[in-house]
Amino acid sequence: MSDTLESDLDTLHIMPMSIIPFKTRSLSRARMIKNARLQTMIELFQDEDAGSGQMTVDDAARQLREHANAPPQDITMLRKLSRLPSYDVYSLRVSLREQNIPVNDVAALKLSPKKSHELAGYMKDFTFPLIRDIYGSTDVEVKEFSDLLNLFRNPDVKMARDKLDMMAKKLDIDLMELPRFLEDYGDIFLSLAYYKHCLDETAPITQGFLDSLKKIRSNWELKSDQNLMKTCDMLEKTFTGLSAHLKRLFQEFDASTKDFWSDVSAERFRQVEALIESYHTTIGAVLCALSVKMGAWHHLFPRDSVGGPVKRSEFIMLEMRQGIEEVRKILKTAKESKPNVRRQSKFKTYAQGQEERAAAARGVTKAVEIGEDMPDPDRF
Repeated sequence: MSDTLESDLDTLHIMPMSIIPFKTRSLSRARMIKNARLQTMIELFQDEDAGSGQMTVDDAARQLREHANAPPQDITMLRKLSRLPSYDVYSLRVSLREQNIPVNDVAALKLSPKKSHELAGYMKDFTFPLIRDIYGSTDVEVKEFSDLLNLFRNPDVKMARDKLDMMAKKLDIDLMELPRFLEDYGDIFLSLAYYKHCLDETAPITQGFLDSLKKIRSNWELKSDQNLMKTCDMLEKTFTGLSAHLKRLFQEFDASTKDFWSDVSAERFRQVEALIESYHTTIGAVLCALSVKMGAWHHLFPRDSVGGPVKRSEFIMLEMRQGIEEVRKILKTAKESKPNVRRQSKFKTYAQGQEERAAAARGVTKAVEIGEDMPDPDRF
């Protein structure tokens, strides 16, 4: 996977179209993006000198029909993709499945190793309680989540198996199911770490924007402009509402995970996993709208010393309020959203695994070897 493709997949507002099996080759070389007005655009090229070459989805569809003889399936997929509110990998996994949109490689819908490494600090909040609960704080062999995964490759087979067996008993899960549990555990909490990181990156910019609104309201030259004042009030209410809703969701997840860690088990994890996954598209949509708008603001006004109240008010009326109805619709949908929990596959219990291996030893079935289908420890 190229560096550009990986960095695109780390964003909320860019989808490399090469991940979708379009029949029309030119589409696979483009990107679908959300611009500063939250319009979905097809980006044909982008570089520092030439800038960004974009066209609307309607224009792209017309060109494809009239000049590229594109099959109807490509046009249909293009329109479906344009309606998705976020292009982060976790939202895409859910949305593409729900919209019956195929993907070239489902496994490619993941964060880059670089981004995963950046999130290591956030991940410790989710992985340390699991390690502490199973092994306590004195086990020098298991301190990080990657240490758990590396147990499957430890040359000291007896030591590693004893530790893994201890974990399996504590979780009430078949020993051979541990690789899948650890893969799913790392992935779902990596998604939460990613979203928290995105919110934390946007928070100071959002606060700076809200501070600018106060200065505009108090400016003697601008405060008589009623249309501007109403726009400032509406933007403040909308962006404050987006941030508050995200914080409430994260508090709900924190409460659920703390309850899970108070009585940890593989099946209770499935309940937490289903809850978090059910909100992926909601969180992705809200974060995408917030980050795109704040990104446009920060690009033009990176510091307090850049641009006075008049210049900032002009940008607010020309750009920041454009697409705000879409933002308000996203917020309304998010507030009304209820978790649509998808049934998760269950793990075998510890006792079921013991029984199966006993049967295998009697020659009834084939025993599974531990360590098969092991997740990559570098991902977490």
